[in-house]
Amino acid sequence: MPALKLFRTATGWVVEREAERFRLPADLTSGLTTRDDLSPFLANAVSRLARADDIALAHLLAPIERQEVWAAGVTYLRSRTARMEEAQVASGRQFYDLVYNADRPELFFKAAAWRVVAPGQSVRIRRDARWNVPEPELALLISPAGRVLGYTAGNDMSSRDIEGENPLYLPQAKIYDGSCALGPAIVVSAETPAATTAIGLEIRRRSQPVFTGLTTLAAMKRDLAGLVEYLYRETSFPDGCVLLTGTGIVPPDDFTLEHGDEIVIAIDGVGTLQNVVA
Repeated sequence: MPALKLFRTATGWVVEREAERFRLPADLTSGLTTRDDLSPFLANAVSRLARADDIALAHLLAPIERQEVWAAGVTYLRSRTARMEEAQVASGRQFYDLVYNADRPELFFKAAAWRVVAPGQSVRIRRDARWNVPEPELALLISPAGRVLGYTAGNDMSSRDIEGENPLYLPQAKIYDGSCALGPAIVVSAETPAATTAIGLEIRRRSQPVFTGLTTLAAMKRDLAGLVEYLYRETSFPDGCVLLTGTGIVPPDDFTLEHGDEIVIAIDGVGTLQNVVA
């Protein structure tokens, strides 16, 4: 089955298949991203729709409806190392080492749907933080029943100085207005991305690259299915959920974002998410 991409626009959902675009009518979009059979449903819908190649995708909304966004931490060795470096006390460094090696992953709430930033829009850094970085991550769209429906790119903005001061400050370091971006589309697939899938980050300042980084899913210690299973233990998601799966790219300790920086996150087979820092 050809890959399907699901875009959200101001006038509704659009499906793209092999560069052909189809506008989904309103009667097909109720609860669209909470279905357990999204891929065959969309394929069947596309077979009955007329092409609408005049659809412009210049001003997209974040590809999310009512889902909560959660995130997994310390899933890559680089993330573990960075967390240990930023921790200001020895007990904090031990804390992250234990999390990395434990069976149970770190999972935390990241954003309500209405807080999620769209492609091309502005993410933010906290006014009370001095050390801020983006975190490029593969994001999973998960159904209410815990089935992975598709994938998109995510940016888990993080205030490293706040979290490093005390691990209990994690919510303030991670959860604030403009701290999460998703997009540009949901790649609808029941297949897990290959371990060789590359995730890249470029940060531009005044149009010039000031940081680039690259990793692959092979560098992730935890598997995607295990993260989903732990997230859905004892917790229900009536509208489904989006899960950010952690980062393997962390800028050096002497780097912090500035207003006006452009953040470009590219994931093979998934897409490129671009945002500016407000």
